[in-house]
Parts: sequence; C-alpha cells; structure tokens
Amino acid sequence: MKPGKQWFGIAGLLFAGSGVLLLHAQPYLATTVISTAGGCGMRVDVIGSRTSQAEGFVVLLHGLSANKRIMFYLAESFSNQNLRVFIPDLPGHGASPGPFTYDRAESCSEALVQDLIERRAILPDRTFLVGHSLGGAIALRVASHIPVAGAIAISPAPMRPTPGISPEMLPYPSFGALSFNSLVISGAWEPPPQRTAAKNLVPAQPGISDKYVVIPRATHVSLLFDSDVAAQDRAWVARLLKISSDSPIPPHWSLLGFFLGFAGLAILVVPFLREVTGNPDDPPNPEAFTAPSSWSSFAQVAIVSALAVLALSPGVPLRALRIFQGDYLISFFALTGVALLIWNRRLVGPSFSHRSRPLLASAFAAAALIVLFGAWFNLSLYDAWLTPARWLRLPIVALLFLPWFFAEEILLGPAGLESRWRRYFLSLSFRALVWVALVSALFFLHSGEILLLLLSIYFAMFFVLERLAAALVRRETHSPAAAAIFGAILFAGLALAIFPVA
Repeated sequence: MKPGKQWFGIAGLLFAGSGVLLLHAQPYLATTVISTAGGCGMRVDVIGSRTSQAEGFVVLLHGLSANKRIMFYLAESFSNQNLRVFIPDLPGHGASPGPFTYDRAESCSEALVQDLIERRAILPDRTFLVGHSLGGAIALRVASHIPVAGAIAISPAPMRPTPGISPEMLPYPSFGALSFNSLVISGAWEPPPQRTAAKNLVPAQPGISDKYVVIPRATHVSLLFDSDVAAQDRAWVARLLKISSDSPIPPHWSLLGFFLGFAGLAILVVPFLREVTGNPDDPPNPEAFTAPSSWSSFAQVAIVSALAVLALSPGVPLRALRIFQGDYLISFFALTGVALLIWNRRLVGPSFSHRSRPLLASAFAAAALIVLFGAWFNLSLYDAWLTPARWLRLPIVALLFLPWFFAEEILLGPAGLESRWRRYFLSLSFRALVWVALVSALFFLHSGEILLLLLSIYFAMFFVLERLAAALVRRETHSPAAAAIFGAILFAGLALAIFPVA
C-alpha cells in the first residue's frame, strides 16, 4: 500500500475505533420481541429496569422513514426514570414487514397498545404514548381512543389544514381534540408552517392538562437528541405520575461515537476504492469523447427534469415496486436518465468501456460499502440493514437508477485532474436542479411526495459524499460506466434503506 493510502487507513481506523469505544460507553441494551397484535408482526424493543418494579410505562413511536433504533436517546432518558419503554418498528420500517400505509401504521400502533394492556405488560393509567413526527401524530390519535395517563408529541406531523401545508401533505386529514394530559413540542428552527401546525393542536388557552413548548436552536431531527426535550418529557411524566425527575439525562457519547465512526469509515473509503478499482496491470484506455458544454448540460437537465415531473403527474408507473414514495423517486430518475441518454445518444458508444473488470470492481465496491455503512448505522443510530424484501429489490432499483448516473457521467465529460472540481460542482448543480423539480412538483403539481422534502438534507449529504467517491472510481477506472454502476448501486441502497416498504 502506498504511503498516502496508509495515512488514510490509519486515520480512518483511529476515528472508527474511537467511535466504537464511545458507543460502548453508553450501550443501548434492549430485549427485542415480535408483536403479532393486529396481524402486524412488528419488532419491538423493550428497555427499562430489570431489577426493580417499573414506576410507569412508555410506548415510543418513531417517525416516517425512521425506525426504533433512532429513538434510543429518548428511550434511555425514560428508562433512567425507572419507566419501561416499548419501541416498535412500524410496518414497513426497520425489520418489521410491510405493507406500510398511514392508516396501517396507526392501526398497528393502537393494536400494540391494546395488546400490551390486555397482557398486563402496561397499566393504562401509568402509561404515556410518545412519538416523533408521524409517530407524534399517531401517539395523539391513539391516546384519543385509548385512555392512558398522557401523550407527548415531538414535532408531530400536521393533521389540520395550515397555511403552507397543502391537504395532500397531511398523513391524516382531520384530527379532533387533544386527549387529556398532552404535551406538544416543536423546534425553533423548524419551518414556520410545521411549528404553526403543532401549536394549533393545543387550545389557545391551554389548561394544566395541555402544554405547548418550543425548544430553542432545535430542528425537526435534532429534537430526538436534545437534552431539553428529554428534560421536558421527564418533567411532564414525573408530574403526572408523581415520580422523581431527578434521574440523570443520558450523555451524548453514542451520538458522538456515531459521527466519529462514520467519519472513520468515510476516510477508509479512499484507500478501499483505490485498492479495489485501481489496476496497474491494466492500463486504462483514454476517454476520447467530448461532452456538451456546461451550460448546455445544465439546460438539458433542467428541461428533462421539468418534463419528467409533468409526465408523472397522472400517475407513477413503478407502483409495483411497492416502495412508499420511493417509487416516485425511482420513476423520476429512470425517466430523466433515459431521456438524457437519448438526447446524447451519439456519446453513449464512445463513452462506454467494454472492459469487464472495472464494471465488476465498481459493483463489488458499492455493494461492500452498503454492507459496511449499513452495519455501522445499525450498530449506532439507525437500523439500516436491508431486509430480504429490500435486498430483492436492490438489483431492479439499481438498474432503474443506472441511466441517470450514466447520463450524468457523459454530461460531466472525461475525468482529469484539471477538471476535477469543475466536474464536482457541475454534478452537484445537476442534482440541486433535479431536487428543485421534485420539490416544485410537491408544491405546484401537488404530487404529495412529502418524503422527498422531509429527507432533502439526507439526500444532499449523500450526494456530496457519493459524488466524491464516484469521481475517485472514475479517475481510477477511466470508465464512465463503472462510475455510473457504482453510483446507481449506492443510491439504490440508500433509497431502499430509508423508504418504507409499501
């Protein structure tokens, strides 16, 4: 291994090792059971004191496109209060089987609570229903049907018409009054319509049984790991159950460990890709094609993206994939990719390499990274292991993404050191333009694909990192097709990890 690769390897191992140590400093210890209530087959983590009698119970519900593992910080905070916590993977999320629909997520959650009561695993007058985002909306709705001690909704999904939130964005189109003892929490840095929707759930003159709180310097996601949120939750539960709220709030060692480990793995990607895709015994063929100008390429992406969202307005052709709102994203990229390849059909042949080794190496590298990063997310923050239902879709989804990634490599032109950063920022410009089209379709064509907006920050982070890795594969192989295969497989893995199975 060359010295440069060695330093990357050493730095990556140090970061990853530090992350593992921090995770062990605050281990997440849970017993996992399968709840068959309502025929849902949800996997449920149970955490709490195993040596003393629980003073109360919490059913903790995650949001859309999340899973039980991401709720660990709030779960441990409640557990420290000597409460027993039940955290399900909603249908189609994590390791729970689909199908997912908004109504089924609510009915399965209600069936779980009812089943726990019937089995005397929880006492309703000592139980709180707590949820984040979609889970917050479900917690409030279930609490209005089943009498429990109270409910806490952290940035709940909107359930009433609100300026800036169109009806197709509402998971549940109507909601009555809050149940007794309900706490609603928003983040100060959330979009104003989201905060307004949450605030409107609470009466204008709330009594002692209802409360609305805004957490400063908090976003929709950061609320899950905010110590102020944990303190508000615990104080609310302690007052109503008449128990102590003095137990320690969990530190953030696990979250810090996640970021350190992720950074370590990202650093290790560099020597890994160079070892796997580089081959000094097989001199690369020079790329001998001329791409369109940057402005022409930008115009092509803009035109094709606009036409694609218009074409998808009547319906989504890939509903058979049964990936909740991911079918729209996949259809969009398939349409835009094919259209761009037809537009630049004279460049397809000259830019395609018939050497099999770079193609196989890039496919292997992408699959290995999906497993590696999926294992780390699963260990630390998010249950990202692809289930059999998702693994079976991976080849199909990757093939559907492939035209876009191949067209993008053609539009970026041949790889070279002198054009590295131009190509990088041009690629990010393409993807920003694509996302503008997708979000515009949500607001102006009323596509209803709210997940594409909610997950924008995660897709942006993925695009930034994936583009760096794909550029490295392109430079090592001098094959646009190899870089396209690499990007398509990685994007398929991301989509299948975060979109619910419908």
